[in-house]
Amino acid sequence: MTDSPVWQPTASRGALKSRAQQLAYVRGFFCERDVLEVETPVLGRHGVTDLNLDGIPAEVKAAGVQGGWLQTSPEYPMKRLLAAGSGCIYQIARVFRNGERGRRHNPEFSMLEWYRVGMDDQALMAEVSDLVCGWLGCERPDQVSYRQAVMANAGFDPMEISDTDLKQYCEQWLEAEQLADLSRNDCLDLVMSFAVEPTLGLERPVFITRYPAAQAALARVSREHGHPVAHRFELYINGLELCNGYWELTDPDEQRLRFDADNQQRKAAGKPEMAVDEAFMAALNAGLPDCSGVALGLDRLLMLKVGAKAIEEVLAFPIERA
Repeated sequence: MTDSPVWQPTASRGALKSRAQQLAYVRGFFCERDVLEVETPVLGRHGVTDLNLDGIPAEVKAAGVQGGWLQTSPEYPMKRLLAAGSGCIYQIARVFRNGERGRRHNPEFSMLEWYRVGMDDQALMAEVSDLVCGWLGCERPDQVSYRQAVMANAGFDPMEISDTDLKQYCEQWLEAEQLADLSRNDCLDLVMSFAVEPTLGLERPVFITRYPAAQAALARVSREHGHPVAHRFELYINGLELCNGYWELTDPDEQRLRFDADNQQRKAAGKPEMAVDEAFMAALNAGLPDCSGVALGLDRLLMLKVGAKAIEEVLAFPIERA
């Protein structure tokens, strides 16, 4: 963080100009592909159940509504638009996640989210490559499965390793007592964060694909080599995660089961359970079209463009100066 007076922005004029160019590039990219720009609420009635996302509650008293949440993603309302027949859509959104502040995180940040009707995850990865590589002028990404990435960098098979051996492996970062209450997914997240992510995309961009089914979130699941895997992908450049995409789950019954499982995990972790967004569930019941979607961090993409080492270099006013 710069030592300049607190009233001054942290981003340079050059970074601000690059942000304006980035937004123009994104809008031109989707205009050429006839993808419709939309806006959805920044303040919504519901948060999300995802164990790894902490929303920021809002005190709202209006039109019979009590409470609300600053949105962690525009996903649910965008899917309501898709179910209503919007066709392919994108949004440049301000989103909020509590407790996230660091070299690559700010509680408020810019997200580009888009949905392509009739595309699977492979087709969407190709479009992500077009957008990102067109902006950065970099090589197109390789594809490596989650299983291959962990085996290459951590030396074990994440689909086969026992919980006991996995926790023993994680003792290089945490004490056994600290690991005792962590789930298998928690331990795999440690491995990904410390052993795998720092190595990804150093020579050329790389998509990590086919995550364990337990990490599917809102993605479809299929079987590969005897194991259930999610149609989910993330793009990494220079060890930096840029986006998270899915071939979207459209089954409302399966989605409700996943929301219930999320809340059970939240309860076990001592976090508050979150009410399910029934308007979103009604949209799934009405029929979400076959589609894929992706959320991309625009601030991180801009960091790569201008060579920034910390997110405040591309934000005019990070949380400390907001």
